[in-house]
Amino acid sequence: MPAFSRFLRYFLAVGRLGSIRKAADELNVSASAIDRQILNVEAEIGMPLFERLPTGLRLTAAGEILMAAGGRWQKSLGEVRAQIEDLRGLKRGHVEIAVIDALAKGLIPAAIRSLQSRYPGITIEVKVAANDAVRRMIATGEVDFGVFFGPESYRDITVRAFVDVHLGFITPPGHLLAGQAEVRFSACAGSPVVVPSAPLAVHQQIAVLEGTTRLVLDRKATSNNIQMITSLVMEGVGIGILTSLDVVTEVRAGLLSFTRISDPVLRPMTLALCTAAARPPSYAADIVLGEIQSVFAQLAWQSPPPATTARNSG
Repeated sequence: MPAFSRFLRYFLAVGRLGSIRKAADELNVSASAIDRQILNVEAEIGMPLFERLPTGLRLTAAGEILMAAGGRWQKSLGEVRAQIEDLRGLKRGHVEIAVIDALAKGLIPAAIRSLQSRYPGITIEVKVAANDAVRRMIATGEVDFGVFFGPESYRDITVRAFVDVHLGFITPPGHLLAGQAEVRFSACAGSPVVVPSAPLAVHQQIAVLEGTTRLVLDRKATSNNIQMITSLVMEGVGIGILTSLDVVTEVRAGLLSFTRISDPVLRPMTLALCTAAARPPSYAADIVLGEIQSVFAQLAWQSPPPATTARNSG
């Protein structure tokens, strides 16, 4: 951290920890030095940044404004330093990505592995979150870019790539549905079902199907975790309902089969790779972004063709 940002470094640590002593221990500097920096800035702006309480320090309204601005400033400084290193011909930088749970395995980790072999100076942090949380992190600049469902109506993000993803039944390879490319939602009537719950994006689509068909599902289990749902299906608990994206790794490995649900009321879900509209990606982020865009080309044919599904059933 450059010397001119010393106060901000001290301030952010105190604001996060609520204690000058704890901040001093974490930063390995004297408590008096931190206190002096904070008092100097409070005198300069003419307002206190902290309330001094018996239990510690609490941010004032002015302190909260500075805390939020400080976080943005730190991120911008990191991007500036990365751009300066780019001018020196160094492929370095730190990139932060947000993705939905379905992308925590398979193609995204493989893309990161490929990037690391070619750009060892680029570090990557991947945050896995719910769909709405991913969108928020992109729009606010908390991450460099992200992948989530349903980007059409948001003006604060820019869509860089997208692919349509379909809902379907997931079954063990020997199941009766496994030999079919697509069926109606009513095909699961009378069968035990493992159903996704909120905040998974497919939860809403299943509610639409239940409402239009008036089919009452035999819910044997529910979960808000894709890996748990796939595991329950492989254990024979019931038929699962997920998207082709959720199980692309298991289908390719022959562990599960995917059968698309063909009801006319059902529309494909749009999976989008997005950046914040107000902030262009750094050089390092642009490198990673390009790699993830190639992943979307692979996702375009993620749903197994009928021949593959039939082969799994045998």
